[in-house]
Amino acid sequence: MKYEDYYATLGVERDASEADIKKAYRKLAHKYHPDVSKDPEGEEKFKKVAEAYKTLKDPKLRAAYDQLGRHQPGEEFQPRADWGEQFGQSGFSFDDVDLADLFAGLGGSRRGAGRASRASMAFPGQDYEVTATISLEDAYRGTSVRLSLGVPEYTEDGAVQRAERNLDVRIPRGAIDGQKLRLAGQGGKGVNGGADGDLYVTIILRPHPLYRVTGRDLYFDLPITPWEAALGAEIEVPTLGGVVRLKVAAGTQSGRKLRLAGRGLPATGDGAGDLYAMVQIAMPPKLTERELALYKDLAKISEFNPRSHLQQEIEHASRTH
Repeated sequence: MKYEDYYATLGVERDASEADIKKAYRKLAHKYHPDVSKDPEGEEKFKKVAEAYKTLKDPKLRAAYDQLGRHQPGEEFQPRADWGEQFGQSGFSFDDVDLADLFAGLGGSRRGAGRASRASMAFPGQDYEVTATISLEDAYRGTSVRLSLGVPEYTEDGAVQRAERNLDVRIPRGAIDGQKLRLAGQGGKGVNGGADGDLYVTIILRPHPLYRVTGRDLYFDLPITPWEAALGAEIEVPTLGGVVRLKVAAGTQSGRKLRLAGRGLPATGDGAGDLYAMVQIAMPPKLTERELALYKDLAKISEFNPRSHLQQEIEHASRTH
């Protein structure tokens, strides 16, 4: 019996996960399937890929295959004496049999049937990935988008042609940047009865002129006047859910973060992110004579020194220069 390296056929390591094996199979099956491939050896390559996948996807068959040991592809070998007893092939003759028929027998199939059926073997459709770019407001409310996909389709004579497919996709309320939505069965069509692939839609949020987005939390800059910072105030601020009044405490410093709980992007079910107002104290670009006089009066009577922590260094610098 000649050895075939099923792992090499699929292009995976021997410790590959079931998911890795399935992913490699889908990629190669789509590449070499006779209805798709332009490769003159595509049909034979497809048979080998299907044969390898049929064995490695089944944990019991994979364990039996691994117990055959490692050999060079095409090398003549015989399973060890107790292999048949261990894997349910006691008394089985290994003469004039190939690896595919051996594992077809282990899998409960009729000997020799494996090769005949592989050309018509069902395989799943291809998964597609697309992006949907939406506004922050749409993410807050939920929306529908129309996506256009360029997908392969098969003509009656088996030729492959490119076709455009339009699909309306519902984006749920509270979708966040980078979120991936799975639409089962909306990918490529399966072949020979195989399951249709899935469509994965990655959400991209457009930059917003006011809000910055971090997960479900939103941030925006809130300019306030010096007297609002000193005396406190109630200020109207916009949110995605409408206008609210935000209390600014007396003595608020520039850079302070004011939290509006639950005013960010909603979550699936209960809860939502928060909205944060980042305080920035803004000076009037031009002062009236009255304002200027009041500031001069304030400068005369105020004992506040925001640079007091620099005094020691100032004195040190004066002594050394």
